Amino acid sequence: MNRNRILKAMGGLARRKQQVRSHHPDPFNPETTKGWQAAVKEASIPTTRHDEEVKRGLEIGLPGASSIEDKTIPTFSRGELPHFAGINTFMKAPFVENIHDVGNYDATVIGVPFDGGCTYRAGTRFGPQGIRRISALYTPYNYEMGIDLREQMTLCDAGDVFTIPANIEKSFDQISNAVAHVAATGSLPIILGGDHSIGFPTVRGLASVTSKRIGIIHVDRHADIQEKDLDERMHTTPYFHATNLPNVRPENLVQIGIGGWQVPRAAVGNMVERRTNIFTMDDIEQLGIDKVAEMALERAWDGCDAVYMSYDIDSIEAAFVPGTGWPEPGGLLPREALKLVGLVAKEGLCGMEVVEVSPPYDHADITSLMALRIIVDALGAMTAHGTMGKHKSIIDKPFTPF
Repeated sequence: MNRNRILKAMGGLARRKQQVRSHHPDPFNPETTKGWQAAVKEASIPTTRHDEEVKRGLEIGLPGASSIEDKTIPTFSRGELPHFAGINTFMKAPFVENIHDVGNYDATVIGVPFDGGCTYRAGTRFGPQGIRRISALYTPYNYEMGIDLREQMTLCDAGDVFTIPANIEKSFDQISNAVAHVAATGSLPIILGGDHSIGFPTVRGLASVTSKRIGIIHVDRHADIQEKDLDERMHTTPYFHATNLPNVRPENLVQIGIGGWQVPRAAVGNMVERRTNIFTMDDIEQLGIDKVAEMALERAWDGCDAVYMSYDIDSIEAAFVPGTGWPEPGGLLPREALKLVGLVAKEGLCGMEVVEVSPPYDHADITSLMALRIIVDALGAMTAHGTMGKHKSIIDKPFTPF
């Protein structure tokens, strides 16, 4: 009896070994798995700018010591490597000291170190520093997207806006001035906040150099549409004032992730009166990220010529982003956030900001890292889908200082 069972089992094992599991994709076939598609695609990406950077590093950084076998390594760190060294511009992009030169680049990073609009935990004035510091961790190449930002677009860092810590309105004018100047050159403004009060002057600056309509996709746990808070235009107010601009209509404002115990009732009446588009986390859970992104894009682009994205880092589940002023549990998971950003950005943006990163409350730079990833994923999506520079067509008015 036992012998028959053993023989039967052995026969079954042999048959299973002969089976071809045709319902499983071949992991080494580029036609069936994205992993191998990405691996094969890498060879088609040029290395021209990388090679130029290495050559320049040797010329200006002094060739390495004779004991160094890798002859691409200079004595002084110049360029991407090593990641722990060098001057921390955003992604080690060129620092453009002369602001009149930003038009030579597809996108320009602008730091806005301002937290004068905070109503609880301050510290976001250090957000630009934190994001730049951790950005040294990244390379310009993304495996899944199959793109290399260094090779396929141009990026510069214009440094920080000179904000006035004790004066919100003067700081707003400085911010609008900076964004308007960069946008007027045709370079895409990428803003590192800073608290969310800057959401008004950034949009105001952009809107000042175009007669075209701008939609806004605002990802946040908070509504940020009160007229005033604590008698000032704090970080709870930007979209009341942004949607008062003549070419920024409230019906083209899409707010994603709103909810929890930190939405002031004073904001809700304005949302209803202005008929903004609101998606809670329950909406995202029920409809899914793809559907919410589709609906958001439809509303933001309706009758508009461009879309601006404002990403508040506190829209992400608080466990993943401790370094923020108003953490709220129950938000987006990091992978959901990145998918949403990619879906929105691939259609083209006229500018974007990431706000409310507060390094003093962060742990191991994980909040700054998440902010960095949101920005580079947006840049990557636009590069991969050929929409980088799409915004240039709306710039039809000259820069006028505020």
